[in-house]
Amino acid sequence: MSRDIEYGNLMHQAMRGLIRTVLKDVQDHGLPGAHHFFITFDTTHPDVQIAEWLSQRYPEEMTVVMQHWYDNLDVTDEGFSITLNFGDSPEPIYVPYDAIKTFVDPSVEFGLRFEAAEDEDDDDESSAETPEDPTPQPDEDRSAADVVSLDSFRK
Repeated sequence: MSRDIEYGNLMHQAMRGLIRTVLKDVQDHGLPGAHHFFITFDTTHPDVQIAEWLSQRYPEEMTVVMQHWYDNLDVTDEGFSITLNFGDSPEPIYVPYDAIKTFVDPSVEFGLRFEAAEDEDDDDESSAETPEDPTPQPDEDRSAADVVSLDSFRK
């Protein structure tokens, strides 16, 4: 029986571990300097917990900003919970790491994006990329961001 090394899944685990480590540090010490995060996640993920009105407003995905005001950040091995302000209305949310689609810290031009692979060989594997900054930044030059793509390593 043939066994393959699932590099895409291993890369996703490593990238999610990096997010967990960063959020744990913020939980323990706060956001340093100008650092702030744009986190986009799948609102249809079965373990995501958001208010019903947020679910209706963002039926597929939403991006939250962790910057000036946040409260009750609790980082676990499976995900994180945080209270954020939505139009002067504090709302608690819970996001499992495997629901995250993008994690960006624009203060240092760092971004991670999790993408589902095309069904090239009927695989259920995911591809892992660290692309250019995925946050919308009109008329700004994004060429300074480091880009690493795993496409060149695939068969």
